[in-house]
This record gives sequence, C-alpha cells and structure tokens, in this order.
Amino acid sequence: MSEKDDAAREFLEQRKRDYQLCFGSPAGQRVLMDLSTFCRAAETCVVPGDRDKTYVLEGRRETWLRIQQHLNMTPEQLFHIFVGRPYITGESDDA
Repeated sequence: MSEKDDAAREFLEQRKRDYQLCFGSPAGQRVLMDLSTFCRAAETCVVPGDRDKTYVLEGRRETWLRIQQHLNMTPEQLFHIFVGRPYITGESDDA
C-alpha cells in the first residue's frame, strides 16, 4: 500500500465520520427524510417525453446515493470506489 493510498483512506475515513455526524443526529435524520422525497430515493427519475427534467431528477438522485454510500459503506468500500477498483462483497478488507 502506498502513502498516497494511505492518505486517501484517511481522507475517506474522515469524510465518512463527517457524514455520520451530520446525518446521525435527530435533525440530520429529519433532513434525510426530506431529501429522500426530494431526491426520489425510492422512485423513478424518468419523465417520459422530458429528457431535461429526467436529467435534473437523476442529478438529485445521484446526490442521495452519494450520501447513502458515505453512511452505509465501509471506508474500504469507499476507497475502492474512489480509486475506481471493483470491491467484491464478502472478501476480507485486508485482501
């Protein structure tokens, strides 16, 4: 593992903690409830016949997915996304 990888892992661990602190409070949970609706967390973003509106809604959903990644994934999983490497679920993080 390189110093650059170590620095990236440390950065991502801190960012994950920041997301958890931000959204882990009761106020943060209320914000997530609002964002889940606004960002269409559980519904399609496709608006038939309106490509521009679809793109806007996809941008909102992409924001929701990023927040969820930082709340639900391990720092190691985030690192693999950050560097563009596949992460195989079930393998040891030390592999």
